[in-house]
Amino acid sequence: MEFGLELFLILFSVAFFAGLVDAIAGGGGLLTIPALLYAGLPPAAALATNKLQSTFGSFTAAAYFVKKKMVNLREMKLMIALTFIGAALGVFALLQIDASVLKQIIPVLLIAIGLYFLFFPNIGSLDNEKRISIVVFSFLVAFGVGFYDGFFGPGTGSFFAIAFVLLLGFNLTKATAHAKVLNFISNIASLCFFMIFGKIYWTLGLCMGLGQMCGAFVGARMVVKNGQKIIRPLIVIISFVMSIKLFLS
Repeated sequence: MEFGLELFLILFSVAFFAGLVDAIAGGGGLLTIPALLYAGLPPAAALATNKLQSTFGSFTAAAYFVKKKMVNLREMKLMIALTFIGAALGVFALLQIDASVLKQIIPVLLIAIGLYFLFFPNIGSLDNEKRISIVVFSFLVAFGVGFYDGFFGPGTGSFFAIAFVLLLGFNLTKATAHAKVLNFISNIASLCFFMIFGKIYWTLGLCMGLGQMCGAFVGARMVVKNGQKIIRPLIVIISFVMSIKLFLS
């Protein structure tokens, strides 16, 4: 397939905005996957190429949060390992099983997340006591959401963030930073499998990856500067928009 300069500029712009949104609340795939399908990519290739470009964005945001000392990677070693394993197994399962059943379940969960943040405005404003240990969190949430991201994907950042808030007592800004680290790990694990089993359009993916990096850098800075004032409304909006799109697709 041959692609013109205009298409590259459009995809770069879409990826920039997706990277910005992803760094704050997740849900950038709502923009990038339809854009890749619009470019004429087959569905499997669109998913594979989307993982390539989204990895650039999640890495940029995660690296920024680590640099700002909002994340301690040593404390996340088990989470990181289990997220990677879960995502790799998720991609493998995707190649064996029809994921369409999740289209009926995930919108309901996303609506629940949106309503929770909407009607409980103080949730995540301060750190609270954790309800489960890091080890249990790693095996249940890191592995489980990692598997989900490899298998299906929409809302991964929101699922990670709400888990950090509710189960480990993180404030919303801290939860978003940690969620982006695990989101990067699940992206890179998924990408490794897609490189083996799925067709990646490298020129499109790398072009969008550059856009993702620029957008993610801007979004991560906004998180550090504005914290939950910007994260909370975006999580609510993105959760509802993702739900509607999944219901209609």
